[in-house]
Amino acid sequence: MAPKPAGPPDGGWGWVVAASAFAVNGLSYGVLRSLGLVFPDLAEHFDRNAQDTAWVCALALAVQQAASSGWALVFAPALGTLSRYFSSRRVLAVGLALTGNGVSSLLLAPALQLLLDTFGWRGALLLLGAITLHLTPCGALLRPLALPGDPAAPPRGPLAALGLGLFTRRAFLVFALGTALVGGGYFVPYVHLAPHALDRGLGGYGAALVVAVAAVGDAGARLVCGWLADQGWVPLPRLLAVFGGLTGLGLLAVGLVPVMGSKESWEGPLLVAAGAYGLSAGSYAPLVFGVLPGLVGIAGVVQATGLVMMLMSLGALIGPPLSGFLRDETGDFTASFLVCGSFILSGSFVYMGLPGALPHCRPASRPTMPPAERGEQLPTPQVALLSPEGPRPALDTTC
Repeated sequence: MAPKPAGPPDGGWGWVVAASAFAVNGLSYGVLRSLGLVFPDLAEHFDRNAQDTAWVCALALAVQQAASSGWALVFAPALGTLSRYFSSRRVLAVGLALTGNGVSSLLLAPALQLLLDTFGWRGALLLLGAITLHLTPCGALLRPLALPGDPAAPPRGPLAALGLGLFTRRAFLVFALGTALVGGGYFVPYVHLAPHALDRGLGGYGAALVVAVAAVGDAGARLVCGWLADQGWVPLPRLLAVFGGLTGLGLLAVGLVPVMGSKESWEGPLLVAAGAYGLSAGSYAPLVFGVLPGLVGIAGVVQATGLVMMLMSLGALIGPPLSGFLRDETGDFTASFLVCGSFILSGSFVYMGLPGALPHCRPASRPTMPPAERGEQLPTPQVALLSPEGPRPALDTTC
């Protein structure tokens, strides 16, 4: 039996795993983000309203993530394996992998519109399915890595195998609640950003441009935020709460564009709002997965990744149909984006209960942090509580 390495190699074959995860992300969520361009054709062909059509995407998200089928069979193992290969550059590597979403959306949005114009919605979906088959070689690149702290034997029993025991940890429970709320709004632009632009009269390629602008901001922000998070200047839970809140505000801005401007001037502000949303959502994405090793330990990161996807799918099952229902009731997507942006803001507020996320506490001295690769949770830091009388040392388990 080969000896286990001292810790994650922080490179080496890990960069191949990162490239595989990049392709996986692009061929799953990148494809999903562009599918909104198909929805008007589906609604017209099947004579269904926006709410009914939104269930197509919502059910796809929920089934693939909650039931660990479809894209989840490659996405969760790819992200989980990637986290095991990196330590000091973990969030950067995750951010690099998750840029596949933005790059794929940038390329697929106009390409899908061209396919729709040329082959119709049936031919376009068949070609997308053929492209998605490239997920198969990506899985072959995920080489397992044994690390110190890994259990000597596989978990026994369904609860242990699924990692449901993680919910007994307070930090992960807070994270789970916040993530489920964020999921209620996070996927709405994947489904309804393009139809929202079509409602504004931008046309097929104008709507594709809006999706592409959001994708460019999303891809660039994932890299920058991954690098920023790995510098250690700001605790990861605090960054998670901040960029989650900015994502919610970005969705509110997308919804408010028709209210603030005239019909003739919608295109420019909508592009700006979509870009702002893409920047904030892209910054949030790597932090969701980057914070997991500190919460559950590196040995449980694959299980935790699957649970995160399941939690977000619960929100995704509600958000797009609710957005479609509000569109049918009000005649546009303004209320949809406002309500779903509020979901994300609520989840970001819940994140403030994570260790290291409360802004009124600061470290009195650099805490001794056991390596997350050995399975410890986030440390309980020694902090100085700020008060009118000045700082006083105290042990605060809520910071």
